[in-house]
Amino acid sequence: MSISLEGVNKHFGQFQALKDISLDIPDGQLTGLLGPSGSGKTTLLRIIAGLESAEHGRILFHGKDVTRLHVRERRVGFVFQHYALFRHMTVAQNIAFGLEVLPRAQRPPAAEIRRQVADLLEMVQLGHLSSRYPAQLSGGQKQRIALARALAMKPEILLLDEPFGALDAKVRKDLRRWLRALHDELHFTSVFVTHDQEEALELSDRVVVMSAGKIEQVGGPQALYAEPESRFVFDFLGHVNVLGGSLEQQRLSQGDAWVQMPEGVDCAGEMQLYLRPHEVRLQNCPALHAHLPLRIESISLIGAEVRLELTPCGWDAQEPWEVGISHVEFNRWQPQRGDRCYAVPDVGHLFGIEQTRPRTLNWVED
Repeated sequence: MSISLEGVNKHFGQFQALKDISLDIPDGQLTGLLGPSGSGKTTLLRIIAGLESAEHGRILFHGKDVTRLHVRERRVGFVFQHYALFRHMTVAQNIAFGLEVLPRAQRPPAAEIRRQVADLLEMVQLGHLSSRYPAQLSGGQKQRIALARALAMKPEILLLDEPFGALDAKVRKDLRRWLRALHDELHFTSVFVTHDQEEALELSDRVVVMSAGKIEQVGGPQALYAEPESRFVFDFLGHVNVLGGSLEQQRLSQGDAWVQMPEGVDCAGEMQLYLRPHEVRLQNCPALHAHLPLRIESISLIGAEVRLELTPCGWDAQEPWEVGISHVEFNRWQPQRGDRCYAVPDVGHLFGIEQTRPRTLNWVED
């Protein structure tokens, strides 16, 4: 079931939560709405569900205008962040609830409801907990039951609002992997809200990045990370190292720091050079095309890499720089807090003060 949004607007009093949102969500895809608090992502999800109404614009499901349809008529499943399970009902009763309150003409026989509930419990791998109450479940188990309850109604679209936000990091990661596998098996159209960049990039077929009620960029996770189209997307999708300064005669400089631009960069004036942590190398002496002195402030061994936090020496940055190195390089180099080193950019993204899109730069290694 595809979803199309055309010029959707929404106000809450004087505050405009959504500004002319137009978006196509393909059938069978898992789409993430990603953005900071207040960006409008939950409001957009609730408008798709029919829990909020759009003031202007249209919502179409597979080409059918559902803008004025009540939430009960939209065939949408909704999973909330805090589960919204009935505390006085068992797990099985929670899942069966939506089926049991259907009008008599639409309600399956009791035996069929029991069979569907049993099938759903097996699907979410919790068949052994059917007689327990929500208070007897872990957070991850509660979220699986909430998902099973939403799927019981055979929705054509599944909507999830921060589905893993109340869970600890390991449970979140396990549930993300499980939900992705379930989605690939059932091929329903899903839209989920998150403010977690890693979650959106790992789980989604496509990511919609939102800011201040507008869509900043839409794309696949890999393309979105590799080719951000604005400063906001750069800043929001993980850490970025920034050198701001004046560009003259193909050299961007600020204080003791400078970077020589590759051939073909003919602009001048105040600029910012954005560098992802993996686009920067560290060494004990400056490169021919860059002089970026830094001091090591902290060293963190995180998973497959060693992450170094660095502060500028003789120049300014709004935030500390971060660069990751391999354990092999760490063991060979043995860097210590307080050591001085130099950053060497391999790939960069140059913004003018008034530019909204960056120019990607590549340096030939010395």
